[in-house]
Amino acid sequence: MKLTGAQIVCEALVREGVDVVFGYPGGAVIKLYDTLIDYPIHHVLVRHEQAAAHAADGYARATGKVGVCIATSGPGATNLVTGIATAYMDSSPIVAITGQVPTNLLGRDAFQEVDITGITMPITKHSYLVTDVRELPHIMKEAFYIARSGRPGPVLIDIPKDVQAAETEFDYPDEIELPGYEPPLEGDPQLIQRMADMINAAERPLILAGHGVILSEAEEELLALAERGNFPVATTLLGISAIPETHRLALGMVGMHGWKHANQAIQRCDLLIVLGARFSDRVTGKISTFAPDAKIIHVDIDPAEIGKNVEPDLAVVGDVKRVLRALIPLVQPRLCVEWITDLLRSKQQYQDPQAFQPKNGRLTSPMVIREIWRATGGQAIMVSDVGQNQMWEAQYYFHDRRRGLITSGGLGTMGFAVPAAMGVQAAYPDATVWATVGDGGFQMTIQELATIVQEKYPIKIAILNNGYLGMVRQWQQFFFERRYAFTPISSPDYLKLAEAYGIPAKRVSDPADLRSSVEEAMRIPGPVVLEFLVEREDNVYPMVPAGASISEMIERHMVEEGA
Repeated sequence: MKLTGAQIVCEALVREGVDVVFGYPGGAVIKLYDTLIDYPIHHVLVRHEQAAAHAADGYARATGKVGVCIATSGPGATNLVTGIATAYMDSSPIVAITGQVPTNLLGRDAFQEVDITGITMPITKHSYLVTDVRELPHIMKEAFYIARSGRPGPVLIDIPKDVQAAETEFDYPDEIELPGYEPPLEGDPQLIQRMADMINAAERPLILAGHGVILSEAEEELLALAERGNFPVATTLLGISAIPETHRLALGMVGMHGWKHANQAIQRCDLLIVLGARFSDRVTGKISTFAPDAKIIHVDIDPAEIGKNVEPDLAVVGDVKRVLRALIPLVQPRLCVEWITDLLRSKQQYQDPQAFQPKNGRLTSPMVIREIWRATGGQAIMVSDVGQNQMWEAQYYFHDRRRGLITSGGLGTMGFAVPAAMGVQAAYPDATVWATVGDGGFQMTIQELATIVQEKYPIKIAILNNGYLGMVRQWQQFFFERRYAFTPISSPDYLKLAEAYGIPAKRVSDPADLRSSVEEAMRIPGPVVLEFLVEREDNVYPMVPAGASISEMIERHMVEEGA
């Protein structure tokens, strides 16, 4: 069977189980788009290519499947770069397909030519430039295999116009073998036994669950291990929802804006079991003071992460799910001991009472997040943007649903939430999806309201409007003598803007209206924009200054009471 390059791409997408792609047509992909319309794949027309990459990323994070985005050459391809980098930093499997000028014009500075494979090489697991249509079927199969296997991540395929039009015999491989690329899955049994021995001997063991637990779908195994040994579980930002956050053993997030009791647990434990986390600087703070009394076990599928930031006492390279399955029978059950009793007692005190009190007559952002949690019962898929709104969401919404928090961690990409929420809603049309955004980040991808309307996505958007680039302003307050250099930011009238797009909207400033407004939004079957006028100079607490120990937390009373 002879097919064109464009047909090969579409056939491959169908065979890889792709049911939706996010993209924006252009001259260098016009042949591909002309072909795509004949295939059973839903195309979502975004309003900016960056949103296509974020939407594919959101789809991938919500489902565990590979998300797909498409863009034309030149500026279309370069507009994908931020979204690809976001996916790369957070190990999210996406395949980005870009058009390219004809092969006879490569390297000649043709109209809309750019070396997108060279540009994306540092931020992809692999990048392909396809110059021979006969290689395309194998490349498509390879790209999906690489994206989803081992430590997941983005792959880019750049296809010149003439390759899209050329014909060849279509032979799609059933399996792929890549010499030298063999992601380790099964952990070494001897190391797993040593791991169990260390756990059984520990008096104050603590689990730190990272994104790898979610990527390997090891939530059940994590919970089984925690309950078997009565082990408290803290999480990284991207590890949130690895364990139901209302579970008695769940301590919540650690790190720069982690809970005081969770950070203290890190500093007090005598054994730290790190599962699928990379010891980010936002987690560890000053590395020399991190978990000072603990032996450290590190389990990760990527051997490059072992010892990169923190040298463990024992490392097990392998898939977290498989390692835990082998480990659990070797761990001795234990009753509740003084260590866990103390932690659970301190956990009861973690809520900052002042965070839920109106300030200067205004709502506070924690009040808004907690009300959304109450209204959704912890079962919504929350997609948060970046900055203060991200940290408040992570602190005050208790995620009990698997893959319940979708957010940009490693790159910290403002503008991520709204397009990523589109990808989530595309994956789960009937799910309750909320996007929480600041007034700064929302304006970066605000045009995607048009996509939401065109696709009839019932996304609820909560804008926490404090009139600042809030996290930068907080740093300016703490460390730059309140010199708010270029962080005050104006906003359009979001209600009029939403009306222009045909989206119901409401502005909430009175704390007395908070509950009814959120409940009303939940009753509306389509998209809703809620603008919350929150306290302008509220801060995220606690906060660990950059480079400080996670023991050195700035707390509310230190700032507001002048201590």
